[in-house]
Amino acid sequence: MSAAGLHEVLRHPGVWRRSSSAGPLLRTQATGCAELDAILPGGGWPVGALSEILFSQDGLGELSLLMPALADLTRRRRRVVFVAPPYIPYAPALRAHGVDLSQVTHIEADGSDNAWSTEQCLRSGGCGAVLTWLHKSDYAQLRRLQLAAETGGSLGFVFRPAAMAHNPSPSGLRLLVDSVGEDTRIEVVKCRGGLDTRRDTRLRWNG
Repeated sequence: MSAAGLHEVLRHPGVWRRSSSAGPLLRTQATGCAELDAILPGGGWPVGALSEILFSQDGLGELSLLMPALADLTRRRRRVVFVAPPYIPYAPALRAHGVDLSQVTHIEADGSDNAWSTEQCLRSGGCGAVLTWLHKSDYAQLRRLQLAAETGGSLGFVFRPAAMAHNPSPSGLRLLVDSVGEDTRIEVVKCRGGLDTRRDTRLRWNG
C-alpha cells in the first residue's frame, strides 16, 4: 500500500487510534468538529463508553453536535437508537444532516423503563449509537449504562441538565453545552484518558 493510501485508511473514523498521550489505545468516532476532535483523546467520541451532554436549556444545538457522527454511523449501516427523546426526532432535519433514516429507531419509554431500554440497546452489540434523555439518573444507574456500552462496544450518549455537572459520574466523557451571548459554548467537564493541558477545554460552536 502506498503512503497516500495508508494515510486515507488511518483517517477513517472507525480506525483505532492512539491518544496523543502515552496512554492505551482508544477507539473513537470523529465528532465532525475539528476543534473538539483536537481536544479529545483519540480524536473523537469514545466508542464503548458513555458520554454525557449536559445542557443548560433546550435549543442550544446539543443534538446537532452529534449529527456528523450519526450520519457516518448510518452510512455504514450501524443502527442509531433514540430512547425517550423529549421531542419526536424530526425526520427532515435528520435527513438534511445526512442521517439514513432506515437505520434510526425511536423508542418511547418512561421512568425506569427508559434506563432499562437504554441498557439493553447498549449491551446488545447491535447498535452503533444509543441516545437517551435522563433527568433524574443516579450514579449506580449511569454505571450500569457505562458497563453496558463497554460490553456492546456502542457509543452511548446521555442528555442531562447542566445542574448535574457537579455530581460525580462514571461516564467516560462529559460535555457542558451552554449559551454565551448569541454563541454556544462547549466545555469539556471530564474526559477519561486525560486532556492536552496546552489546549483550552472550552470552545465556541455554531452548529
